[in-house]
Amino acid sequence: MKSKIYGLLFVPAFFISCSEQKSNPSSDSDVDAARNFIRASLNNDFREAQAYLLPDSANAELLRLAEERRATLSREENINYRQSSIVIYDTRKIDDSTSIITYDNSYKKAKNDLRVVRRNGQWLVDLKYTLLRSDSTGKR
Repeated sequence: MKSKIYGLLFVPAFFISCSEQKSNPSSDSDVDAARNFIRASLNNDFREAQAYLLPDSANAELLRLAEERRATLSREENINYRQSSIVIYDTRKIDDSTSIITYDNSYKKAKNDLRVVRRNGQWLVDLKYTLLRSDSTGKR
């Protein structure tokens, strides 16, 4: 389980630098929210990534762990993440307020699923789905 979490945290590394948020950026759609979150994460922009994250204690802890892992990367690895492109493969609408976005980045080239949920009219990323699933089907 630990190796799965560390492996997924690496591709892309999701992290946060502090608990403050920038003014709340918005996303027009589930795909926009996922793309904005992934791009901010790849760019090492913790505040921006947090703005697209569903606020709860589990997600906060996952971001904290990812931040610690990201701090161990070399300068070259961080540059490679920043320069990588996002590839969106699939968008599955679970219902009108939940989607699963399948993506990877051109640096690590490993597909991941990211759940995006709409709360109070805003699309937000829920990392628990990506990092705490018990198997590849997403069933718990």
